[in-house]
Amino acid sequence: MSDEQQEIQRDHIVRIHIDQHRYASPSPTTGEALYHLGKVAPGSDLYREVEGNREDRPVWDDGEEINLHEDEHLHSGPAATITVIVNGRKKEAPGRVLTFMQVVALAFDPVPSGPDWVFTVTYRKAARKPHEGTLTEGETVAVRNGTIFNVTATNKS
Repeated sequence: MSDEQQEIQRDHIVRIHIDQHRYASPSPTTGEALYHLGKVAPGSDLYREVEGNREDRPVWDDGEEINLHEDEHLHSGPAATITVIVNGRKKEAPGRVLTFMQVVALAFDPVPSGPDWVFTVTYRKAARKPHEGTLTEGETVAVRNGTIFNVTATNKS
């Protein structure tokens, strides 16, 4: 198959349903585009319906590529509470994407302050690739239920 044929096959229009309304969407698309297409209310999340006795999968309101299938059904609903594990303790995440400082704040209350404090944050089971790694100041990580963080504080003095 030529590159042009692969591109035509890759980008095609599929019929989908969001909150029981029919739409036409390119596939692949993004979560951001689906939220806009389905006019998902602020404070609500979008979910892909799955078969069987399993939880519907959340769709992120961002630019990550999503491959849709013909007649796929999605629905909006209240934003889900996400529970993460920080230093062995369950904590409610303040959002689906956490900053370095938000994770540090979940680990320490109050957060040690001063020029001599250095924090190290590692994570596992993140929502998107990389699913594990080290988080540094200024970075973010997408979380899901069960994302695990280990946070250490070191005083250089």
